[in-house]
Amino acid sequence: MLIGIDVGGTFTDGVLFDGHTITATVKHPTDNQDLKATLLQVLDRLLVGISPDVIHRVVLSTTLVTNLVATEGGDRTALLLLPGPGLPLDTYRLFADTFFLQGSVDFKGRQTAPLDPQEVFKALEQINYCGISKVAVVGKFSNRNNELEREVGQIITSNYPHWDMALGSETAGQLNFLRRIVTTYYSVMTRAAWTDFVREIELALAERRIKAEVDVLKADGGTMPLHLSITRPCETIFSGPAASTMGAVALLTEPRNSVVIDIGGTTADISLLIEGQPLYASKGAQIQGHHTHINAFSVYSLPIGGDSPLTLTDESISLGRIRRGRAACYGGDEPTVTDVFNQKYGLGIGVSDQSTAKLSAILEGTGLSLESLCNEVEKMVVDRLHSTIEKMFHEWENEPAYRVWEVVHGRKFDVHEIIGIGAASAAIIPILAKRMQVEYLIPEYAAVANALGACVARPTLALSLHVDTEKGYFVLDQEGISGRVKVGQSMQLQDAREMARQHLAELARARGMEQYADEAEFYLEEQFNVIRGWNTAGKIFDIGIQIAPGIIMEYKGVSI
Repeated sequence: MLIGIDVGGTFTDGVLFDGHTITATVKHPTDNQDLKATLLQVLDRLLVGISPDVIHRVVLSTTLVTNLVATEGGDRTALLLLPGPGLPLDTYRLFADTFFLQGSVDFKGRQTAPLDPQEVFKALEQINYCGISKVAVVGKFSNRNNELEREVGQIITSNYPHWDMALGSETAGQLNFLRRIVTTYYSVMTRAAWTDFVREIELALAERRIKAEVDVLKADGGTMPLHLSITRPCETIFSGPAASTMGAVALLTEPRNSVVIDIGGTTADISLLIEGQPLYASKGAQIQGHHTHINAFSVYSLPIGGDSPLTLTDESISLGRIRRGRAACYGGDEPTVTDVFNQKYGLGIGVSDQSTAKLSAILEGTGLSLESLCNEVEKMVVDRLHSTIEKMFHEWENEPAYRVWEVVHGRKFDVHEIIGIGAASAAIIPILAKRMQVEYLIPEYAAVANALGACVARPTLALSLHVDTEKGYFVLDQEGISGRVKVGQSMQLQDAREMARQHLAELARARGMEQYADEAEFYLEEQFNVIRGWNTAGKIFDIGIQIAPGIIMEYKGVSI
């Protein structure tokens, strides 16, 4: 049996799934001050009459990191950068508490300037004086040689052992210094809150005697072991939108070109399926306007949801961006978008009379009718969704996957349908689909599709291997792994491929996903000769291999 749990800011959803049939579902209000209590109540309702021993996998998705970043609620974090020669230093001053250090490595991993320990000590004293205890250490080309990063890390550990620190080479091992800075910075900034979240999950599962494998959904629609996520919390950003996208994939009856819209209490998350497969962000997840090295679906979160509050001022209607509570029909103090659709279409959600009462109350003295109010709010919601989708289509036209699809299929991409996910989708999606003149689908279990998407997502793992036989070394972009290889020309592309495959298998085994290692595919194969004088002195190989996101092997569809 499988359990999927989606921890949202408004509700926590859960499903119990046996591989073919959803045997139980839960939608429970999230208590952000006592997450453990929320999880216990969800588990108790899922496991009625079920022994915890039959649960062999639990997968969670959450908006925790997304919300932390959006609200700047993470810990104050300092950056120690080793940029070396080249661009002006201000190019790398992406965050407030940034300190620059001497010492550099070139693109081939050769150290071209040493570290100045006294400069490091001085920077650490300033950081400590500011009361900061979270530090990200990132060097340019440290993914080719992380000796300087490690030296800085050793100084920090020796002098400030209580600090939380991350090295760029171990957090984000790909090329592109700016993206490595952003990824490492946000990983440190969110780590403490994420660690608390993981602890609450582990305590809740232990209390219910669940000893199953526990994974968390990543931004790319794949999963990773929960305990490993502590070192890479940033990979869970956009976990919520990824869950809704995977839920839509799991519930599709046929592969079509679809817009997936998950209308929650606070936001509407939008993504795109091309012939049933999610579109990925070609430049990685974008956080606060900065690109990262985090693989992610191409998604957009619009700050409008079922709980968006209504206000009237001088006959001007506005929708609040910040959720202030539940819809009136569920006992909330203010009318919301849900109440409007409840009133206009007689949906019978919650206590309908409460929707009418709260909407009528804000109309007093305005001269507006209830019908006019509902019509205007509906238009505002649909207009915002429609314009956002049009904007995203314009951006998607520049995505490589989009252009490749059109070239391969010899036709322009057209949307066939809108797939509605989330409890509020049944009220809003039909009207939006009519406006866009496309079909729509509100799947069975749409209200808990996020939890299902998390439940059936398979583990993913990707690594890139860089080998330089002239210098006799190799590095992986995972966990700072590096080593020596035979100097000279004897290594061939097939040898490098096999080396990458072996490292992937070892990491997969360590992460409990070895059953998927045989399905790994190569996404990058490059070979260059190194010429010295008139002779070939060695070779450089860059190999990328991955266990791609998808649905778990045991998934057979959902029996309705």
